[in-house]
Parts: sequence; C-alpha cells; structure tokens
Amino acid sequence: MDKELLRQRGLERLKYLANHLDKKQEKEKQITALLFHSQLWKEAKTIAMVRSQSFEFNTQPIMDKALQQGKRVTIPKTLSNRQLEFFEVDEYTTYQFSNFGIEEPHNDSLINKENIDLMLVPGLIFSKKGYRIGFGKGYYDRFLADFEGKTCGLAFAEQLNNDWQPESFDQPVSRIYTDTLERSFVYG
Repeated sequence: MDKELLRQRGLERLKYLANHLDKKQEKEKQITALLFHSQLWKEAKTIAMVRSQSFEFNTQPIMDKALQQGKRVTIPKTLSNRQLEFFEVDEYTTYQFSNFGIEEPHNDSLINKENIDLMLVPGLIFSKKGYRIGFGKGYYDRFLADFEGKTCGLAFAEQLNNDWQPESFDQPVSRIYTDTLERSFVYG
C-alpha cells in the first residue's frame, strides 16, 4: 500500500481517537504501564521523546514520570537541514512552536546522541517488524541511522499495519508497546 495513503489513514485514526478521549486515555494507560515495567525503561538514564500534539500519544505523563524518577529527558529541535538535535528539559523548560506546529525547547542544553539511552520514536503507522511511517520528512530515520541507544514506539492498535514495504532508508525501532493482545513486539 502507498505510504502517503497510510500516512493519511494513520492521521485520521489518531484524530478519531483524540475525539474519543476516554478511550484514548485508557489505551495510553495500558501502553505506558508496559513501558514503565520494561527493562528498557528501568535501565534508561536519559530518555528522548517528542512533545506530542493533541491527537498523538500523550507523552507528558511519560516525561513527568521520568523526571520524577530522576531520569534526564531530552526533546528534539528540528534543524534546517532535516536533522534533529535533542535538548535536556525539566519541569521549568519553556517551549516554542516549530514550523511543524510541534513544541521545541527554548534552551541550549544540547545532549549528544551517544548520551541518549532510550528513544521513544513517534509515528503514524507501525509494522510488526518495527518499521514506522512518520510525517514524511525523514528526520527520525536520519537520526536513527547511526543511533546506538535503544528505541521503541508507543502505538495504538489502530496504528498497526503490515500492508506496506519499508524503503532502504527506513529505520526500525527495536520494540513496540501497544494495547493489542500481543502487547509488544521485539525485534533483532
């Protein structure tokens, strides 16, 4: 299936869930419980994640829990050459909106890639093999190409789709936590 069509369908499904907030929040609780009980989470000292938009998986409770547990949290900024850099944040960090409408930290506390233990990789669609379809700009695939830390996706069952082929530049995550009966998928 065409990635652009899947991207549109994924966005529609996320927006549908956002309009059914009780259902979305229940699914988020199931998925975050799996994440918080995982070895990935327990071993990670520095966690990278995006500030989610209202229709996406809500990362604020994850950020709050990480900070509460003394973990370092990093949030990306997009650069003009389609690259990402991650900056440490805390509960006092201020944010500004990027050209994509995503909140980015308004600070200069850059964290080098090799210092990130766990990256929560966003996506609109995830395959059971760990591949993802994002918004189509390739920021995360570029970043992940030489990333040596652990990666995972947090996906609603509505985002799972295996009816597409990854391209040579697509970078899979090593684990997906989801609200389906299978609960999570491990790769490699």
